[in-house]
This record gives sequence, C-alpha cells and structure tokens, in this order.
Amino acid sequence: MIDEVDLMIDNARLRDELEPYRDESIDDPTTRRMPLRQENEYLASILAWERAPALPIREWFNPPLTIAAPDSLDDSQLKVALQQTLQQLHSQNILLTCTDHLSDRELYRVIYRDILPCCEKKLASPGNELEWRCVEDNETWLTYYASAVERRRFQEEYQVDLPESRNPPHLRRIPGRR
Repeated sequence: MIDEVDLMIDNARLRDELEPYRDESIDDPTTRRMPLRQENEYLASILAWERAPALPIREWFNPPLTIAAPDSLDDSQLKVALQQTLQQLHSQNILLTCTDHLSDRELYRVIYRDILPCCEKKLASPGNELEWRCVEDNETWLTYYASAVERRRFQEEYQVDLPESRNPPHLRRIPGRR
C-alpha cells in the first residue's frame, strides 16, 4: 500500500512539473491504462526530453569534438580518423545507420558537415540513442536498405517503378550498429 501511495505522489509531482509543457502526449488516454509505475516512467521520460539541452553534437563531448577537414587527409589518415570518430560517436550513444552505400571519405564528410554541427537534444538517461540515418533519398534507401516488404509497400503507395535492389558497395563495421 505504501508503494502505491509513493507512486501516486510521484505521478502528481511529475504531472505538476510537466504542466508548462502540457500537450496531447501527456494527456494521452493510453497512459491511463498503464500501470502506475510504467506511467511514471513514461512521464519522467517526457520531462527529461523537455528539459534536455539542444546542442550541436560536437558539444556533446568534453572537450567538444573537432575532426580534421575531409580534404586535408589522405586515404590512410582518413580511414584511421573515421574509425576513431565512429568510436567517439558511439561513446555518446550516436548510432549511424544506412552508411554502406557511402565510401569512407563520403561518410567522414557527412559526419564533418552534417552530424557534428547539427543541434540535437542530449538525453543523459541510459538506453537513449540518437539514430542518424545516412541516407537522404528514397532511391538510395530502396536500392540498398529497404526490405522486400518495405519495397512492396512503397511501390503500392506511390505507384512507381523501383530501382533494382543491390548490396551496398562499402560494407563496414559501425560500433553499436544493429
């Protein structure tokens, strides 16, 4: 009984703290069907999201992560720098997906130009990952990454001819990749 009272007190506190951020995610009727402990975890995760700072990804690191410009590195230097950078990103729970269509230099350039300067919310809670899909267009995704079911759904929805499905040319091991 005491545990249930504590959970109700926590629930009221979380709802009070979430009041300035109130929207439909807080008032979602499905939360009322959750056990109180699960509802509190859900509300705490929303509060953590709302309070999390939005920072350029390079500033998630202490000191901020700076990497050499892609054009300043020869191929062997770039290969080493890419592996180090991928490890560092993984250390902050940044998961890169859909990378195997890119050469090492192209991937490094995406990290340098797009990922590191991008502002994202940094959540300190364990298990939170930032997934960065390194594919910008449907044709590349359909060619290299979409499953047969995803390809069929895309074709049915958009009534278009699909590109031939192929294996990506640059298979690599990315830390944390599923």
